Amino acid sequence: MSTPPIVIKFFASVDEGSINALLSTIDQKMREGHSDFVILISTPGGTVFHGLSAYNYLKGIPANITTHNFGSVDSIGVVLFCGGGTRFSVPQARFLLHGVAAGFGANGRLEEKQLEERLKGLRIDMENIAKVVAASTNKTVDDVVAAMLDRTTLNPDDARIWGLVHEVRSDLFPAGSEVIAIQ
Repeated sequence: MSTPPIVIKFFASVDEGSINALLSTIDQKMREGHSDFVILISTPGGTVFHGLSAYNYLKGIPANITTHNFGSVDSIGVVLFCGGGTRFSVPQARFLLHGVAAGFGANGRLEEKQLEERLKGLRIDMENIAKVVAASTNKTVDDVVAAMLDRTTLNPDDARIWGLVHEVRSDLFPAGSEVIAIQ
């Protein structure tokens, strides 16, 4: 009989605190000898920096990562979701793809060179997100960029047709699994 996976319920925004908690939990469980993880995800999104960092980490570690949308996976949450080698969704869920945005702080003033730098950064973020989603689907980078610019919302069946989801199913994890919440 095999050991059930460690289940991490990620019900949070993608930000410094939640991603540090996620990665620290995985690190700790790997030190304890675990290598199979199910990450249940429902998130409104968050920061590109933390989402891309978490994706690259999940793809680069010696572990089996399964992600499962159990509600809504929006914005940079889609990139986090793509960190799973196997990806599931419950039938009553959604995925939201949209472009990236920049805030300008309280004073809202930027010099021309600062604006150019910010725009270049936004374009690179958009391209990196599109590359991740394209690598996890049967879509091209251009297809994904177009979907992001159109603010595309996918239901689980559409996400399966895209190749973002491998299977639509209601069961989240096997009985006997340890469940750790990140909220």
